[in-house]
Amino acid sequence: MKTLRIKKSFTLLLATSMLVVFALSGCSGGKSAGDIVTGNDGDNANSGSSGGQVTITHYTIDSEDRTFIEKLVPDFEAQHPNIKVKVEKAPYEQFDSKLQTLIAGGKSPDVTSHYGYGGFAEYYNKDMLLDMNDMIKEDGFKASDYSIPDDLMKIYTVKDHVYGIPVNMYVSLMLYNKDMFDAANVPYPPSDYEDKSWTFDKMVEDAKQMTHVSNDIAKTQYGVDFTWSERDMRPLYFGAEPYSEDTWTNGGVPSETHFDSPEVIAAYNKLFNLILKDKVSPTTEWSKSVAGQNGDAFVTGKVGMTVSGSWSLAGSNDFPFKVGVAAVPAGGNDKVRSVLFVDPLLILKGSKHPKEAFEWIKYLVSDEIQEKSIELSGGNPPVNTKAAETYYKHFDGIDPADVKKVYEGAVKYGFESYNHLITHYSQINDMFINEMQPIDTGHSTVEEVMPTIQKKVMEIINR
Repeated sequence: MKTLRIKKSFTLLLATSMLVVFALSGCSGGKSAGDIVTGNDGDNANSGSSGGQVTITHYTIDSEDRTFIEKLVPDFEAQHPNIKVKVEKAPYEQFDSKLQTLIAGGKSPDVTSHYGYGGFAEYYNKDMLLDMNDMIKEDGFKASDYSIPDDLMKIYTVKDHVYGIPVNMYVSLMLYNKDMFDAANVPYPPSDYEDKSWTFDKMVEDAKQMTHVSNDIAKTQYGVDFTWSERDMRPLYFGAEPYSEDTWTNGGVPSETHFDSPEVIAAYNKLFNLILKDKVSPTTEWSKSVAGQNGDAFVTGKVGMTVSGSWSLAGSNDFPFKVGVAAVPAGGNDKVRSVLFVDPLLILKGSKHPKEAFEWIKYLVSDEIQEKSIELSGGNPPVNTKAAETYYKHFDGIDPADVKKVYEGAVKYGFESYNHLITHYSQINDMFINEMQPIDTGHSTVEEVMPTIQKKVMEIINR
C-alpha cells in the first residue's frame, strides 16, 4: 500500500471518531477477517519474555513510505533499553517469496504486515500468525487507548482472537489535475459521495473534453486513468460479484467464482472501453512511454483524473500542477464505491520475542508516533483517528475539508480489499496480470479471456 491530514476541538474529534466507527459499521458491502471461519483457531500466543536485551526484526517493503520506521528506532530503543529493532527490507515484488524463505530457514521476522501480494487470509490459512489474545489480556491493551476504532480492530480478529493490530488505513479516491480542468473549462468533480450527479458516465463525459490524441506524443493527453484496486475487485464496483458469498464464511475460500458471467464480463467491458472504445484513457504502452516502466502517467500532467489508492496522495505535494481530490464516481453499485486497504501489524508465529514485538507495535500505533509518521512517511494515512485530523491537512494546495469528505465517504461506501481476505491471493493476482495483458493491448477481448481466468482462478483456489 502507499498513502495521507488538521486539528479540531475535542467535540469535533469525538464526532469524527464516531462517524468513522458508524461508517464502517454501515459498510454493507464490507467484509472482514472476522467474518472468516476456517476451523483453525491458531495457537495461543507465546507470551514468554526472554529477559535481558533482545533484538526483534521488523520486515517491510524497501520503499520510503515503509522504511521511515528506521528513523523511529533510536527513540524506541531509548525508551526500551532492553529491545533492539532491526529493520529488514525486500522489494515489493519479492516481499512474499523472501518472507516464506526466511520462515522456512528458521529466520522468521518478528513483526510484519501483508505488504506484498499475499493478504491476511493467506497468512492466516498458512498458520503463520500469532494469536495476540494472551498478550493483549496481560498487557491490558485497549484499542480505544490508541484511538483505533473498534470496527477496524475487528477486521483482523477471527472468532474473537486478534491476529493483527491496524496501523494504516488507505481508501480509494480520485485525484484530478486542476490545470487541465481549468484549460478545458470543465467544473471540478465533487468530493461529496452524496452528490448523485457524480456518476461513471459523467466522468467519461468530462474526460472526453480533456482528451486530445495526436501523433505527437508531446501534444497527447487523456481525460482519465481508472486504475481502481486489484483487477478482480473491479466488477464489484458495477454490482457484479465475482466470488460466491460463502467466501466470507469459508476461510476466504470461495466455493464458486463467476468471472465468466455476463455481469462480470459487462463490468470489465465498461472499464476497458475507456481505453478501447471511448479512447479517454491511455494504453499501458502510452503510459510507459511518458512515465517509464513503473511510472504514473497522471504525475506527468498528461492525464486529467486518476482513480487509485490514497497512497497516490503521498507525492501530491511535489506534483508540477495544482491537484484536487474527489469522490470515486458512482458505477452502479449503490453500496460499493471504494476499496479499503487497512494494513495491520502482525506478529509471526516464528517470533522468539513476541512480548517485545508487541511493545514495538504499541509504540507504532500510539497517538504521537502515528502523527509523527505521517510526515516521516511522506503521507501514510494513520488508523488513529486523532492523527487522522493532522493527515487531512498534510497536502499542499488540497482543501483539508475535501480530503476529509473523500475519506469519510470512501469508508461509508467501502469494501475491504479482496487481497486481504481471499486465500492464495498472490497467485490469483499474478494470474490476472498475465491473462489480462492481451486485453490491455487490444489483442484479445474480455469475452475471449474471461473463461480462461474463470478456470485458472478455481484451479488456484483448489490447490
